[in-house]
Amino acid sequence: MTGNRGARSGKGSLGILIPGLGAVGTTVIAGVMAIRRGLGLPIGSVTQLGRFRQDPNDEQSERIVKDALNLVPLDRLHFAGWDIFEGSCYESAVESRVLEKELLQTLHGELSAIRPMPAVFSRDHVKRLDGPNLKRGRSWFDLAEQVKSDIQQIRKEQALDRLVMVWCGSTETFITPNQQHESLAAFERAMSANDPGISPSMVYAYAALSSGVPFANGAPNLTVDIPAMVELANEYQVPVCGKDFKTGQTLMKTIIAPGLKARMIGLSGWFSTNILGNRDGAVLADPGSFKTKEISKLSVLDSILDPKRYPELYGDITHTVRINYYPPRGDNKEGWDNIDINGWLGYPMQIKVDFLCRDSILAAPLVLDLALLLDLAQRKGLRGPQDWLSFYFKSPMTAALGQPEHDLFRQQQLLHDQFRRFAS
Repeated sequence: MTGNRGARSGKGSLGILIPGLGAVGTTVIAGVMAIRRGLGLPIGSVTQLGRFRQDPNDEQSERIVKDALNLVPLDRLHFAGWDIFEGSCYESAVESRVLEKELLQTLHGELSAIRPMPAVFSRDHVKRLDGPNLKRGRSWFDLAEQVKSDIQQIRKEQALDRLVMVWCGSTETFITPNQQHESLAAFERAMSANDPGISPSMVYAYAALSSGVPFANGAPNLTVDIPAMVELANEYQVPVCGKDFKTGQTLMKTIIAPGLKARMIGLSGWFSTNILGNRDGAVLADPGSFKTKEISKLSVLDSILDPKRYPELYGDITHTVRINYYPPRGDNKEGWDNIDINGWLGYPMQIKVDFLCRDSILAAPLVLDLALLLDLAQRKGLRGPQDWLSFYFKSPMTAALGQPEHDLFRQQQLLHDQFRRFAS
């Protein structure tokens, strides 16, 4: 279990463990280092810049999130992680080409000191990547024990009071939930038998939860959103959340779609395509990994628009999503949306959106927020899926693994409601 020093007050040190020290992982780490030195602002981070009203109807009750919730300050954060490539965080950040070389050079010493531990990896689950920095083991269960050993070693060597884990690894091939995911006992048997229904991300999640470490899933993989993991999280009294960081195109959908519904404007089609050239883009060129991502990206509109309640407006929508690997673009993703809408008397209109975004720049503040808020949730005694963190995900988990809320503004309300409970 995690340490107890400063557990209730938020004092002490917090280790953020990151499986996948690629573009997103290194951007988070370098960003926190830069902010601590006064070299940048934590733009996009609700925990660092956000405010909420203690009384929703009283403007004078506004409070600053990080102060009201007594979150761990950035100078008490420590980082460690795993990756299939051996280079330090500095080398990985240079290779990822997200942040400017001048900034990375300023942070060279700190970033170079963080080197990835050998990773749990399988080409059966991520077909378009391979690397030399891998763990070897007889079974998934053996690999999980190795990750647990890593966790204990990190806690001891860095004298950390508490830990959280945020998955920033690649999108794995699609897995259909099956009987091996229905209970913890079945899951552990499947791990020992090297069942193909177990994936590397599940191994990390199992190791984290059974070590008392909260876990957030930043990819669309089937990972902690299965009954076995919920059972494990409840047994070890650990909060979990996921899945798939809500950053670019889907963020726009969860902003635009609620506005269309609020004005009772009809929708007949939404075509979305992306070009992306980073490691994630390469992985998603594999049909199996793309299917995992596609399901996550397609899930938002039905929940927001409620076609059963408004069949005349949203009962027959064509929703298409494409992702194209285009190496020259690197981490600077471009998302194009064509939205076919219907107005008065059914007359057609269109909305065009061209979002030129930076994938890791949008994801980095989410990783920071989730790490700090999961630590807070554990300090407050919460366990299992955290519905109130749906604000950060494309496919949010719910307590009963049921239908999630996708409307960004309702998600924000859930988030602020929980802030009020924490701060009261």
